[in-house]
Amino acid sequence: MRNTGIEYTSAERTPTILPELAELLPPLSGEQLAALEKDILQNGCYAPIIVNEDLVVVDGHNRQQICTRHDLPYKMAVFAFDDLLEAKQWALDTQKGRRNLDKWELGKIALKLRPEIEARAKANQGARTDLSATLPEGSAPVDTRKKLAASVGLGERTMGKVMQIDEHAPAAVKEALDKKELSVNQGYQITRQVQDLPEDEQGQAALDLVELEKAKKEIREKDAEIDRQSKIAGVFCKAYEKAVLLTPTEENVRIWVKCTRMTKEEMEDTIQESHELAGVFTSIAGLMEHLLPERGTL
Repeated sequence: MRNTGIEYTSAERTPTILPELAELLPPLSGEQLAALEKDILQNGCYAPIIVNEDLVVVDGHNRQQICTRHDLPYKMAVFAFDDLLEAKQWALDTQKGRRNLDKWELGKIALKLRPEIEARAKANQGARTDLSATLPEGSAPVDTRKKLAASVGLGERTMGKVMQIDEHAPAAVKEALDKKELSVNQGYQITRQVQDLPEDEQGQAALDLVELEKAKKEIREKDAEIDRQSKIAGVFCKAYEKAVLLTPTEENVRIWVKCTRMTKEEMEDTIQESHELAGVFTSIAGLMEHLLPERGTL
């Protein structure tokens, strides 16, 4: 891949949209798309759309669609790619840093790259003359799982689980993964549990197991929230337990300063911290007063 340095404006050229590039990554959420549209309407499309030498959009599909819909100008930067696979890989690598893609989403992207990855690997092997002597008879000429995993930055075992889910999992498992209700490992385990059942029973069994996992997740989240709240309450209790032990007389403060051998700088820092702590306790008092009328709802 290289930047050719060539640029066009939307007034000079009209790019081509290739579905397999436009649909390579999961679509933006409605909120993300609305934020992007708002930014473009306010500030214009300040980042160029990346196209290949045939003017096929490689990166920036959402920005290009928004600009087209609102008749806004945009620039296109021409990049040269060896083939479509390199263009897809570059788009993926560029977007991975901008999006919070989970393992299932990355795995599905890898499966979209599978035809080109296998074709390139076979072409590379076909160019060698020593393969027949080194490959075992009947062996697969392409280590598909390893190459797919590397293409999206997944572990090989995780990629294998994604492939098994994609090929064998009932629809309920894939839908739950799409909704981020299951992890890849959970989806894989459910797929294994139902695969020996009669085909007409697998769907319902998978759905029941998905619901069970969701229920377990809800319980874990509730337990985590209770634990979080308990820790917050504990911190407040300890703070007040320690604070009430203090008797801030001049003599006691002199003893504290003397026994701890505070320097002038340390005393100045402590004075600042004390004012800040006073502000914290004052804020707590104000919030408590605000909550008093609602005590019955706590």
